[in-house]
Amino acid sequence: MRLGSGTFAACCVVIEVLGVALFLRGFFPAPVRSSSRTEHQAEPPAPEPSTGASSNWTKLPPPLFSKVVIMLIDALRDDFVFGSKGVKFMPYTTYLVEKGASHSFVAEAKPPTVTMPRIKVDDNVTRHLDKVLKRGDWDVLILHYLGLDHIGHISGPSSPLIGHKLSEMDNILMKIHTSLLSEERENLSPNLLVLCGDHGMSETGSHGASSMEEVNTPLILISSAFERKPGDIRHPKHVQQTDLAATLAIGLGLPIPENSVGSLLFPSIEGRPVREQLRFLHLNAVQLSKLLQENVPSYKKEPGFEQFKMAERLHGNWIRLYLEENTSEVLFNLGTKVRRQYLDALRTLSLSLSRQVAQYDIYSMLVGTVMVLEVLTLLLLSIPQALSSKAELEVPLWSPVFSLLFYLMFLVLSALHVIVCTSAESSCYFCGLSWLMAGGVMVLISALLCAVVSALAKMFASGKLLSKNPAHPNSRWSELDVVILLGTMGHVLSLGASSFIEEEHQTWYFLVNTLCLALCHEIYRNCFLGDDCEPRRCSHGERGFVNTAPALQDGSIGHDELEPHRASKSPTSLNTLRGWEKWMAMASPWVILTCCRLLRSLNQTGVQWAHRPDLGHWLTSSDHKAELSVLAALSLIMIFALVQRRCSLTSKVAMALGLLGVYCYRAAIGNVLFPWQRDSKDISKGLIEARFVHVFVLGILFTGTKDLLKSQVIAADFTIKTVGLWEIYSGLVLLAALLFRPHNLPVLVFSLLIQTIMTKFIWKPLRHDAAEITVMHYWFGQAFFYFQGNSNNIATVDISAGFVGLDTYVEVPAVFLTAFATFAGPVLWASHLVSFLSSETSSGSALSHACFCYALICSFPVSAYIILVTSLRYHLFIWSVFSPKLLYEGMHILITAAICVFFTAMDQTNTKS
Repeated sequence: MRLGSGTFAACCVVIEVLGVALFLRGFFPAPVRSSSRTEHQAEPPAPEPSTGASSNWTKLPPPLFSKVVIMLIDALRDDFVFGSKGVKFMPYTTYLVEKGASHSFVAEAKPPTVTMPRIKVDDNVTRHLDKVLKRGDWDVLILHYLGLDHIGHISGPSSPLIGHKLSEMDNILMKIHTSLLSEERENLSPNLLVLCGDHGMSETGSHGASSMEEVNTPLILISSAFERKPGDIRHPKHVQQTDLAATLAIGLGLPIPENSVGSLLFPSIEGRPVREQLRFLHLNAVQLSKLLQENVPSYKKEPGFEQFKMAERLHGNWIRLYLEENTSEVLFNLGTKVRRQYLDALRTLSLSLSRQVAQYDIYSMLVGTVMVLEVLTLLLLSIPQALSSKAELEVPLWSPVFSLLFYLMFLVLSALHVIVCTSAESSCYFCGLSWLMAGGVMVLISALLCAVVSALAKMFASGKLLSKNPAHPNSRWSELDVVILLGTMGHVLSLGASSFIEEEHQTWYFLVNTLCLALCHEIYRNCFLGDDCEPRRCSHGERGFVNTAPALQDGSIGHDELEPHRASKSPTSLNTLRGWEKWMAMASPWVILTCCRLLRSLNQTGVQWAHRPDLGHWLTSSDHKAELSVLAALSLIMIFALVQRRCSLTSKVAMALGLLGVYCYRAAIGNVLFPWQRDSKDISKGLIEARFVHVFVLGILFTGTKDLLKSQVIAADFTIKTVGLWEIYSGLVLLAALLFRPHNLPVLVFSLLIQTIMTKFIWKPLRHDAAEITVMHYWFGQAFFYFQGNSNNIATVDISAGFVGLDTYVEVPAVFLTAFATFAGPVLWASHLVSFLSSETSSGSALSHACFCYALICSFPVSAYIILVTSLRYHLFIWSVFSPKLLYEGMHILITAAICVFFTAMDQTNTKS
């Protein structure tokens, strides 16, 4: 079965996406769950342990509090309450912490500190608060305030708006506490007020990673039931965020949630009688021990379970003495010992269950890894055929040898699957799949393995794996090829070190700078050393590129096709440039280097230097809004000037109006100012302006798609297709301009400028082949990913882009907009690659070669990385450094699959036309 290079590559990447998805499912653990849950009735509570005498306490204890109010402030960092900001902006809360009837804790959230985004302006939460507090028809009231998190994402933790919001929250807490106290005087029953945060806030205003600022949140329990003597100084203790669930359940007289892994916060019950204290601790220990039994086959060997059983025996002895009305010191000392034993058991049980959450599904990871490595191997073995002049390769799907080997492999894998799934001691996602789905995966693995074996057999049978074309004895690798090869290998190897992952932007900055110097060397050599040192000619046709491989000799594929362009030399078109154009060609690498250096100063990213001030922070400060407004306006004008040159008249008008709408949107939400504005008091959501731009984006994309479809019908008009592709690219540029923050618009400008310079003065004159141009686009796309301010930290994802033009959270458009804004650099450079290759060549092989090379170069890092994270899965920084990078790689390979499908579609269009 013969397939085109592009189609083959797209299929390979789609399979790779499935493999990576399966690996991710096995790598990121599923939460521990109880299997004893029934739909209609809950299990009766465990009776109080006793020895000899029978205990009469078999029901749940009565609630400790009449009402509970939970005030959850999104992104409330611990130092916002316990630090200097708390003293300054939250004086009432500070008084309660230091002198009031309260218990304070620093609750640690587990990374990744990501929550589902929603939009709720805070006034809507407070609007009906007075009426609700006066009503008596509720037991629990939950208030979720998101304004602080919203301010953090927009302006960061140092914004002056933070103080105003904290003061607002302090006043609301005082109102709630005063209302609860007045109700207690009437009902003579204590209430509980809980102030907490779901996660913290990084120094950039985001969250998602594992820094102290992101995982440490305040947890304050306020109630008149908590006695406090004068001079009693209580420092906040560190606890787990999951401990709150068990504490609230006990406080409300409810069963502890079956899947809770937290332990009771003992200070909340230390004022109760000893028997009640032990009863509460016993209920929590029974719940955790049951959860341990259902998730750990060898639970009896766990230290926490042994401690629990010992505490339960001692508890029974204490109950016997208590029922005998023994009030001696022995009863007091034994009660103290039982309490201490329970607390130790709870800590150990909670820790054991938390470790269970971090267990890996090795079988699922292994299956996903095998799929990914098979795809990479198949791509590598297919290079000679895929990069040949025909851009086709033979996939042995129907040969008899393939069929026999396929069935043998399928039977072996099925047997292994049964053995693994029947002997597994822990839960496995892949074993939980239906036989139809699991069988489909095994069929796919068998087919890939047979294809790899067939490709290897064919290659060794030809005996020309390492042979060179005798017709071209002087064939050799160029300096640019060496740079590309070493750069790709170096980047893959760097992924094995946590520091290189944290500072990966430095790797890409170095690579693009090195690439510019290599291009400078190539340009100068052609300008000054004459024809003897001219680069090889590699146009794919009369319009600029030669085929990436010479004609096949005797129908065989040799190593000469891995380096076809080294053999054929022809005069470069640098000599045809006019005087000023030649000077521009010589200056172009230095211009690009200057642009890259300026972009590095715009956004500090990574870890080591992320705290240092950069141009972006300076521009986004409230004191420099005028400068930001001028920069944004000039950037939008430059974007129009660089994009409109190849658009149709309709698209030019739409682009101009759309870019004007972008500025209006940013002015509406207060990021920039109009010339006649003195301040930004009239701030709105900018929904009308953003939707106005969305309409023009869709219009430009529709126009480009219409031209592409039209080019399939009118085969002779090659211009229609090139215009259509450029208009699709222009629509994506307009969408990026809308989603980028104003200080990041220069990133888009420099991206367009570098693409224009390289097109006119590097790629066309030097006549690089499709493979080299593809790698250059990929490298610059990766560099611009980091120029935007992104990193391998989830906290740098700008989730506010997902709500541009949306009034409420709508999952599909929000996910799409956030993903596009994050990966705009790689997507725009890949789109430009399709447009450039389609417009500069009349041969159909260029897009096929580009698609294959793009798939190959994206498969290298993800394949190597899943092996690295598997071997480093017990590394100290596995969750804080390696796992976020794994998520980025997974998303990147998904986007690569979409890009390769687009490549293939355009290649089919080009073939038909």
